[in-house]
Amino acid sequence: MGSKGAGGTEAQKYVWEGAIPLQIHLHESEVTTLPSPPPALILAPRIGYLPLLGTKIKPFFSNSLPPGVDTVWFEYKGLPLKWYIPTGVLFDLLCAEPERPWNLTVHFRGYPGNILTPCEGEDSAKWSFINSLKEAAYVINGNCKNVMNMSQPDQLELWRSIMDGRIPVRLYVRTINEDFDDLQDAPAVESWDKISYINRPVEIHGDGGKCFTLCDAITKLLRELFGEKLLPKDDVSGEEVEVGQRLSLEETKKSSMEQSGEMLNERIVSCSVSDGAVIKLIRIQGIEPKMEIPFAWVVNNLMNPEYFLHICVYVKIQEPITI
Repeated sequence: MGSKGAGGTEAQKYVWEGAIPLQIHLHESEVTTLPSPPPALILAPRIGYLPLLGTKIKPFFSNSLPPGVDTVWFEYKGLPLKWYIPTGVLFDLLCAEPERPWNLTVHFRGYPGNILTPCEGEDSAKWSFINSLKEAAYVINGNCKNVMNMSQPDQLELWRSIMDGRIPVRLYVRTINEDFDDLQDAPAVESWDKISYINRPVEIHGDGGKCFTLCDAITKLLRELFGEKLLPKDDVSGEEVEVGQRLSLEETKKSSMEQSGEMLNERIVSCSVSDGAVIKLIRIQGIEPKMEIPFAWVVNNLMNPEYFLHICVYVKIQEPITI
């Protein structure tokens, strides 16, 4: 995996070298000087994590901060950002119409421990990454031994195992109650209650020689919403996909229990939605792919370094999802 930048595909190069321009403002409650400090402009790697930017942006604001111990955290339009979600995923999930630069607010005081899990900077980001890698290894191989000491041949074997079948996927489902035609009119996320986080493996199986597509994968991942009735469209960013089947909460819980033991720390979110829900957008690594694209291509080209495929889905519903 370490050679992707040199010998991978163009899409892999895009993923590994992709960056998001950020314009970071110090929250007004922490400004102690006049005039206020200007915003910091920085390129953030898509596959990186916001806590890793702390030491880079601190020099921009150090002279304006009040006394105290630094506890760096970020927010977007009032929403505290979960630091263990890759920066690129946060951008795809929260910016329906991508902002460039992406305007974030940084805090160095008043960590919202009631909303965010504790973060100790680089160490927390490192261990979160390693735990994700262990989860991925468990999905692929049935165990997570020797993840810390993987050789290049072991990494290659892990990758071949991925391509042979079981894919670790992290799905972020953003629910929207208001209708909109343009992405720029999508309402801002005011609470993480609007985001359902689903951690599931997907097995690639063609049907009678039929190519296993992104549509097939989404159907499996969101079986509580789709059942078996999701139909592919040319481009879900421009055309909505109707959700045809509604499962009861009891069926959902049964389905989730059948998955137990298949993944370390698996967090299955049970969803019950109203008839007529529609997918407004699917985004992976900043790309809005067509539903009929082979899922193997998506995995081979758009997976994150910890071997998880992160998929952001915007779903419009009339009633809130029951979690």
